[in-house]
Amino acid sequence: MTRQARLGNLGLGSVGLATGRVAIGVVALLRPALVARPWVGGAQASAPAGVVLGRALGGRDLALGAGALLAAWCGDERALRAWTLAGAFCDGVDAVATAASWRDLPALGRLAVAGAATAGAVLGGSTVLRAARR
Repeated sequence: MTRQARLGNLGLGSVGLATGRVAIGVVALLRPALVARPWVGGAQASAPAGVVLGRALGGRDLALGAGALLAAWCGDERALRAWTLAGAFCDGVDAVATAASWRDLPALGRLAVAGAATAGAVLGGSTVLRAARR
């Protein structure tokens, strides 16, 4: 049985999410202000705190994505499920943190971040749930 056959739907969804995380992580490490801007605004994103935020998010997403991709490559469904749920949890925390500071964040940016974070949490969680039901 091939790796992909063993992982089934979990592999397809999780690999897609993980690939996106790796891409976002690399961009955030290289251009941290670009990733921080929607969350904290242009002026703050270019300040030292915004750069730190962007790089920290980049490192987190790169690690989560790489871990999931490695688990998929090894055909380890249990590890892939754990990495995917860890990513969904982090996205959920991002969504809640954004909601908690809603009025203090840039209007358009908070919508983008809340939408992306909520989508990541829902997609990651539902990918794992769908695979568990098969």
